[in-house]
Amino acid sequence: MNPTLRIAVAIPVFNECNTIARVLSEVRARINNVVVFDDGSTDDSASLAEAAGVPVVRHPTNLGYGAVMQSVLRWAHSQSLDWVITMDCDEQHEPASIPAFLDAIRSDDSDVLSGSRYLEQSKINDAPPAGRRRINGIMTSELNALLKLNITDSFCGFKAYRVSACAPLQLSCPGYEFPIEFWIRAAEAGLRIRELPVSLIYNDPNRSFGGVLDDDRLRLEHYRQTLQQAVRCGCGTA
Repeated sequence: MNPTLRIAVAIPVFNECNTIARVLSEVRARINNVVVFDDGSTDDSASLAEAAGVPVVRHPTNLGYGAVMQSVLRWAHSQSLDWVITMDCDEQHEPASIPAFLDAIRSDDSDVLSGSRYLEQSKINDAPPAGRRRINGIMTSELNALLKLNITDSFCGFKAYRVSACAPLQLSCPGYEFPIEFWIRAAEAGLRIRELPVSLIYNDPNRSFGGVLDDDRLRLEHYRQTLQQAVRCGCGTA
């Protein structure tokens, strides 16, 4: 890897005190530059990260996954990073996959390196909740058809972003619909996208999205509305 490349791992966190110490230990065994983005946790997540010597960027209240991702990209740009890798803190993203992302950064000219749980069979291959897998498949297919993409997993949050390419994107979706808007803006900008295989792990298949999004039908409707709105507000990719 170019020794001058500046790379960090950014970990969005909301009430992850049961896993954060283990995750940070595993991540820091593979890369030194790690930052936690605490989205208004009401438990000890932030203090545990600080106790482990990891800097924390705090949202005073819970703003949502998309809001955190926008904070990550703004922060990465302000720090003059070349790349930022994002991963979850619930042990469903394996820190052991970080070297594969680093290798791809080293050898690839992509702007987005996106983890996919469905690109190939992995050693760990939990069965995803049926509704989540179905909706992921529907939205992935619709994004591919609309944007002429060839992705297999539109909702995986294990990604590496070339900061100079991704930070300028106009992103505003605050919640779990954020990936839909991101793919539309990335396609509009002509960003180069490559998927990397990651393990399919579901430690808590009953984990809640919150509110009406826990209803599969309403969640799919919300995602489709997000897609339509993002296209209308964009530059006419569709």
